[in-house]
Amino acid sequence: MNHQSDIFIDSQPIKLDCGKQLRYQLSYDTYGTLNPNKTNAILICHALTGDQYVASTNPVTQKSGWWANLVGPGLPIDTDKYFVICANVLGGCLGSTGPASQNPDTGKIYGLDFPVVTVFDMVRAQARLIDHFNIDRLFSVIGGSMGGMLVLEWAASYKSRILSAIPIATGSRHSSQNIAFHEVGRQAIMADPNWQSGNYHSLNTSPAKGLAVARMAAHITYMSDQSLQQKFGRNLQDRDSISFGFDADFQIESYLRHQGMSFVDRFDANSYLYLTRAMDYFDLAAKFDDSLMSAFIDTDIRFCIISFTSDWLFPPEESKLIAQALNRVAANVSYVEVNSPKGHDAFLLDEPEMFSAVSGFLTSTAQKYNICDKGENL
Repeated sequence: MNHQSDIFIDSQPIKLDCGKQLRYQLSYDTYGTLNPNKTNAILICHALTGDQYVASTNPVTQKSGWWANLVGPGLPIDTDKYFVICANVLGGCLGSTGPASQNPDTGKIYGLDFPVVTVFDMVRAQARLIDHFNIDRLFSVIGGSMGGMLVLEWAASYKSRILSAIPIATGSRHSSQNIAFHEVGRQAIMADPNWQSGNYHSLNTSPAKGLAVARMAAHITYMSDQSLQQKFGRNLQDRDSISFGFDADFQIESYLRHQGMSFVDRFDANSYLYLTRAMDYFDLAAKFDDSLMSAFIDTDIRFCIISFTSDWLFPPEESKLIAQALNRVAANVSYVEVNSPKGHDAFLLDEPEMFSAVSGFLTSTAQKYNICDKGENL
């Protein structure tokens, strides 16, 4: 598989929703080959704590790509056919401009001087990256969770620039419950004495404990009660009886502690604050007089919306609302509800029904627009 890592440095600053101007760069990976007509490009948008290493080894963790079971030669997102682009979002911490970046005006790390960014700001920056490739229209935009929000924003704000869209395990806005969980995580980070009002980089400290707790709280929402029971139940961790103390007596406690501490090695605490805030602010209908269907009027994009039965972070009802809005404007939309006990994280796991839906949808779209196996024609 042809794989490359690169950095896009925009020659022009971007105007953010908050009103500020930002000079920025995006770190991105590509997989496969862009055809001569530039009609076979797929943009993949990562989730909250994801990155650009969708199908390649993460250089920080040395782990395989987070969608390596979906993206690659012969896989549902087939890199023998499609040219896949995945960029670390604006505000991220894996090479794209974010709060851990150096402020060119001061020479210091931004910290909380970094402007608040929105999902639309992230998409606007991605659109400039696509311009950099001289791609007029993307074959598809695909993403789950926060990545699904970006997909929806692309579909609403850049209707003429994409042929198809696959938003997975997502919603058109963040619920009150989701905002609440994010606020718990943010407060955990900011309560850590080492956070230093966001200036920890310059003081060579890290709010590791606060960030770990934030990750632990979030990770609970990514699983379902059924998956927790099946995987851990009330099993004890490396002991025959309870300790009558506050060590990790239960396997679930040990698991969450591991998830929290491993997370701090690969993610920046301030980026976590900014990206969760961007998700909280996302409300697609609000941009269209609180009418979700108005976001999709006159669209000719083909949609495949995928949800999971046990996902309580973005339950199927939220995906159905998007599908209903699309149906009201006579859009071309398919809806797939995958029966899975794995919770929200199902979109990152081995889910054959999801794989089949993605593969079938992309194949039918390629046939509709006369894109050959190698993507030569449109």
